[in-house]
Amino acid sequence: MSNITFNSDEFSSRHNSISKQEENLMLKQIGVKSVDELINLTIPDSIRLENDLNLEKPKTENEFLSHFKTLALKNKKYKSYIGTGYYDCFTPNVIKRNILENPGWYTAYTPYQAEIAQGRMEALINYQTMVTDLTGMEISNASLLDEGTAASEAMTMFFRVRKGSKKKAFKFFVSNKIFPQTIELLKTRSEPLGIELVIDELDKFNCGDDYFGALFQYPDNDGNIVDLSSYLEKARSKSIFTCVASDLMSLVLLKSPGEMGADAVVGNSQRFGVPMGYGGPHAAFYATKEEFKRHIPGRIIGVSVDSAGNNAYRMALQTREQHIKRDRATSNICTAQVLLSVMAGMYAVYHGKDGLKKIATKIASLTQLLENGISSLDFNQENKNFFDTLKIKVTSEEKDKIKKVAEKNHLNFRYFETDYIGISLDETTQVSDVLDILNIFSEVSGKSLEINLDNIDDLKHNISANQIRSSEFLSHEVFNKYHTEHEILRYMKRLENKDLSLVHSMISLGSCTMKLNATTEMIPVTWEEMNLHPFVPTDQAQGYSEMINSLNTWLCEITGFSAISFQPNSGAQGEYTGLMVIRAYHLDKGNDNRNIALIPSSAHGTNPASAIMAGMKVVVVACDKHGNIDYDDLKEKCEQHSENLSCLMITYPSTHGVFEDKILEVCNLIHENGGLVYMDGANMNAQVGLTNPKNIGADVCHLNLHKTFCIPHGGGWARNGANRCS
Repeated sequence: MSNITFNSDEFSSRHNSISKQEENLMLKQIGVKSVDELINLTIPDSIRLENDLNLEKPKTENEFLSHFKTLALKNKKYKSYIGTGYYDCFTPNVIKRNILENPGWYTAYTPYQAEIAQGRMEALINYQTMVTDLTGMEISNASLLDEGTAASEAMTMFFRVRKGSKKKAFKFFVSNKIFPQTIELLKTRSEPLGIELVIDELDKFNCGDDYFGALFQYPDNDGNIVDLSSYLEKARSKSIFTCVASDLMSLVLLKSPGEMGADAVVGNSQRFGVPMGYGGPHAAFYATKEEFKRHIPGRIIGVSVDSAGNNAYRMALQTREQHIKRDRATSNICTAQVLLSVMAGMYAVYHGKDGLKKIATKIASLTQLLENGISSLDFNQENKNFFDTLKIKVTSEEKDKIKKVAEKNHLNFRYFETDYIGISLDETTQVSDVLDILNIFSEVSGKSLEINLDNIDDLKHNISANQIRSSEFLSHEVFNKYHTEHEILRYMKRLENKDLSLVHSMISLGSCTMKLNATTEMIPVTWEEMNLHPFVPTDQAQGYSEMINSLNTWLCEITGFSAISFQPNSGAQGEYTGLMVIRAYHLDKGNDNRNIALIPSSAHGTNPASAIMAGMKVVVVACDKHGNIDYDDLKEKCEQHSENLSCLMITYPSTHGVFEDKILEVCNLIHENGGLVYMDGANMNAQVGLTNPKNIGADVCHLNLHKTFCIPHGGGWARNGANRCS
């Protein structure tokens, strides 16, 4: 009997198309005999790993999918009514199949070169138009990372543009009805900039001279719709900038924040056809007035006319352009959730104004039906004016019983710290779902449910008349042409065919796209088992927990570090997180004077922008013509700023793709002068298995997971981690 051997290199041979003959030809042209010899000549011996990485045995593609399905099935798929910024929705299958699952869309590069990104840019124009129409604002960018980041960017934009008597104002009012995850992010972003957050009830906002801005939620965290007009008007009279965090689906029916006088409107476009995915990624929206167009973070797509007189799309404004402004950049944002904003925009194109009104009206009407039933059971409901959310008063004993019965019936509600229960309905909710909810309250209360379903088709919502939207939206022809599947299918295909993606060729435009997007890696993204609300009880997300814990272990092994945070959701946010860890380290040691960040002149532009956001002062270190750090200049800067040195930010291998020989000396020099070393992980794919950030002497790094570990980019889709030493 002969031994049967399986090809352990199956994945590599399927996805790395270079043949042995081609490899030998390249090595001959370089002048070396093997890849090992090339690596030995490239990477300094002093930083090479002595042992192989201690990782699990590689799986074939079929083994991986089988394993991952087993993992996904450990998640419990309950019906969630938790809300708080995340809602179940229907992703139209034509959009799911032809955008989210289509490599023609998810492998495209960020649209820096307009001539190979006309389709993507038109899709982003649709998204921007949708956002400006629904928010009532004048301009919108092409999406941001998440709602909390968008709110923080509004706060810092207002802080930057203070004028006159407000130049020294430092207080920012935050309604205590803002989503809690947004408040936490605001706390992080405000502290290093010296912004004082005042978190309180709306009626306690006194519009004092020491306030420069304010943030409100509409509908608020409880689900209540508050007419913000008077608050916004009073703030405007005191030269205080205002931002409203809102919900796009609610704005289909509600008066827009722009009509009420807001200076900026932010939020999340997730419920426009994007799965919850246990918290993301989702495209945030950011809209503001024309007067802030030079200060808005991110990118704006605009329309030009080409040499033939035809419309042509381009990135009209990127005021954050870090490569030009460096430490004077208005934001460190360098990406956007393009794939998800394209989906949200196409959702609006597919449904149009009438379709969205039908969906929003259904949600609001079913919420009214739920309120009718709750009242008939003698439960008090706090919200007098609501769109999709009820806040129900219960006793502590009732809350415990309802939670037990609900989870037994595979339903998740929101349980406030006080004796209230929140229930948020969504696009997927049916009359039968409302009855399931009411039966739970009926069982706990011991009262029979009495509700009239005879005229269910004529059910109306009960939103206050003065809050009902009267202004037009989605009147552009693109939102009125493609409401059948074959029409939108052809439209999306026309746009796709205008772009360059990895289905056409390799894209030699930088490390963002110099990676693999294997079909096998993409398949689990749209599995229903992965579509959980981020606030479900932890015992319902055991599959996710195991996946995250395994990835944690692997990334710690790969980097040499002892702990990792998965919180940042872009490379720039990873930078910021790493620098905030360094800042916290110095503050913990009582060294609050250490605020100098040394940054090589060859560094990516987000580095100095992130340092400024973290409350640091940037000192530039000279580089030679090859992009290598000028060691003598570094030594001089270290000695000059030794007492106040916070860190060195370094990319390794460098932005020019070089493994600098003096990396250990560079890191030792920083440590000798009391600083820490932050490593930008943009080029981490060149280190894996050969060296690691700890070996080169770094203390903190971030990883661009979409660059090193092959998840989709989609013209700006990125999920990242920031590593740190414990």
